[in-house]
Amino acid sequence: MPAFTYKATDASGRVVKGTVDARDERAAAAQLQDSGFIPMQIRPGGRSMGKMAFRRFEGIGGLLHRVSAKDVMLFTQDLSALLKAGLPLDRALGILIDTLEKQAMRDIVQDILKSVQGGSDLSNAISKHPGPFSDFYINMVRAGEAGGVLEAVLDRLGLFLESSQELRDFIKSALVYPVFLVLVGGVSIIILMTFVIPKFSMIFSDLGASIPFSTRLLIGTSAWLKSYGWTLLVGACAVVIGYGRFAGTPSGRLRIDRFKLTFPLMGELIRKIEVARFARTLGTLVRSGVPILQALRLVKDTIGNQVISRALDQVHNRVKEGDRLSRSLEHARIFPFLAIQMITVGEEAGKLEEMLLRVAENYEKVVRNLVKRFVSLLEPMMILCMGLVVGFIVISMLMAIFSMNDMPF
Repeated sequence: MPAFTYKATDASGRVVKGTVDARDERAAAAQLQDSGFIPMQIRPGGRSMGKMAFRRFEGIGGLLHRVSAKDVMLFTQDLSALLKAGLPLDRALGILIDTLEKQAMRDIVQDILKSVQGGSDLSNAISKHPGPFSDFYINMVRAGEAGGVLEAVLDRLGLFLESSQELRDFIKSALVYPVFLVLVGGVSIIILMTFVIPKFSMIFSDLGASIPFSTRLLIGTSAWLKSYGWTLLVGACAVVIGYGRFAGTPSGRLRIDRFKLTFPLMGELIRKIEVARFARTLGTLVRSGVPILQALRLVKDTIGNQVISRALDQVHNRVKEGDRLSRSLEHARIFPFLAIQMITVGEEAGKLEEMLLRVAENYEKVVRNLVKRFVSLLEPMMILCMGLVVGFIVISMLMAIFSMNDMPF
């Protein structure tokens, strides 16, 4: 039988970790409950151990002062598990304080616990920490408290955060190799141009050889880089600073985001990512009992592209006037036809939130496929470009060496 790693609490509230053999996660949970434990996390052995090791590495690596989205996700999932097990909110928070490894997160949960013990609602307590907890998070918790379904809302919120984190991690991991390839190739070319080529140029200069034009061009470029290469670094810094300032203005950000949507392949990928984020966020909010108009305002703040974010303002206004969500999205002319049709079916069947989450799942799969296609195209293009540059350098040097046969002795 497969092994599962678990994190659970015993009758005294002490947190214990270990492994258990079971057919599946449900059987593992039943086995732990029979032993008197309250399961908090149960995962397949390799994945759970990897995640635990990663969290230890984060603590060792000096990231204790930064609360990440993954920390919030793990906190939400653990709190949901404890509340579903029947523990009071204050006791669940007290147990979580002892399990958190980052001091910054422990301080935040400690402050939340003090507020809750002082009579504050959980939503009001976490609203004092707008950094790790977004308005979306706070409003979902508030809706769960109002409906008396806080445990269920935290469970959905944990699933939402986990799905979003998995998508971000997938995109980052897919881009690791291309970025590594660019760095290694760039460093190699810089070493060739600033250290290797000057050695050859000295040889050709001493011999007085009549070298080919490509070699003279290469030697000239190398000499310029060695003497004035710092200007490229200054220019790159100036471009980055200028881009940051331009993107920091509302009009500049809008122009950049509009250009991104028109860029081949990348624009399609960005659009699909935003559609998946919109559908999952709105579906989770509506399922948790947040009114549609309030949900649309919250979704707008989670969208990264300003063109799509502004289109959601139009959607909100049309829904406020009584129009259906699907018709409003169609009028905005931002969202794909298939997504709109699926949302239309959900509205007609009275299952809008279910269809929104299905749209999110479909487009997250599409995003993964697009990322794979993008990386599969990017890698050979980068290898080809690096090969052409290095090949030009090598051929130019060889031509110069061969031309030495024509030298008068």
